[in-house]
Formats: sequence, C-alpha cells, structure tokens
Amino acid sequence: MSSVLQLLLEGERLDNAQMGHVLGLSESEIESELKRLEADGVLLGWRPIFNPDRVQENSVRAVIEVKISPERDGGFDRLAARIGRFDAVESCYLMSGGYDLLVIVSGKDLRDVASFVSERLASVGGVLSTATHFMLRAYKEQGHLLHQSSDSSDKPAVSA
Repeated sequence: MSSVLQLLLEGERLDNAQMGHVLGLSESEIESELKRLEADGVLLGWRPIFNPDRVQENSVRAVIEVKISPERDGGFDRLAARIGRFDAVESCYLMSGGYDLLVIVSGKDLRDVASFVSERLASVGGVLSTATHFMLRAYKEQGHLLHQSSDSSDKPAVSA
C-alpha cells in the first residue's frame, strides 16, 4: 500500500506539505502520488465526517436489506450497479447471509425514503424483497465517536 494512502487512512486530512514532512517526501512527490491514486481509481474523493445531531439538516437515513435474483451472465453486479446509480443511495454492498445487498439511502423525511423504496427500488427488475430500517441515532461514524458519555469508564456497571 502506498505510504501516502496509508497516512490518509490512518489520520486526519493533512495538506501536501504536512504529509511530505511526516513521510520524508517533497511536496511535489506527494502531489504526484495523490494524482496517481486518483487516476488509478484508488482515491475516489474527500468526504467530511459530521455529527448529524449538530447539523441543522432535516434528513433521514435508512439501511435497506435487499434480496435480489442474480442475472444470467451478470450475477449480482449489474443489479447492484443499477441500484447504486440512484441519487438517494449513499452506499451499496454485496453481503453474505440472509439478504444480498445492503443499501444505505438518505432522504428529506421518512416519506421520502419510503417512497424511494416502494416506487424506485422495489420496482427494479430482479429485486425480490426489501426490509427497511430507519437510522434513529448515530453513535459512531467512520471511527469517530459522536456522543461522549459523562462516565469515562468503558466497562458496564455491575450490580449485586
């Protein structure tokens, strides 16, 4: 794995000069490596991590379990790509277990997400069933704790 990529994955976003200092590389070497990672499709973009409770944004996120019938010669890939192209879809993963795809969607409210599932997602040819779970509260997002408890102990209380 590229040392620049490893540094990006392990920490906060640094500017090119800071990354160069940490890795012992020049700023131009860092810039060149970032361009290569983007060109190779390894580095797809930069996305901030925010605490949804602190942002004045009315939106709803849901996790949807989707069972699909794999296509001949295309398997799950073509259907997953088709589902992934919907604007409401944030992420789409092939899973093992009781369902085939895990789809994370967002909308402006519950009705918006429900409408997407019933009118768009469930009507895709090859979709056999869906199970929607609305996200009520986030506690950790991409490695970042969003809510710090007043008790610093990470062990549960024991009662006698």
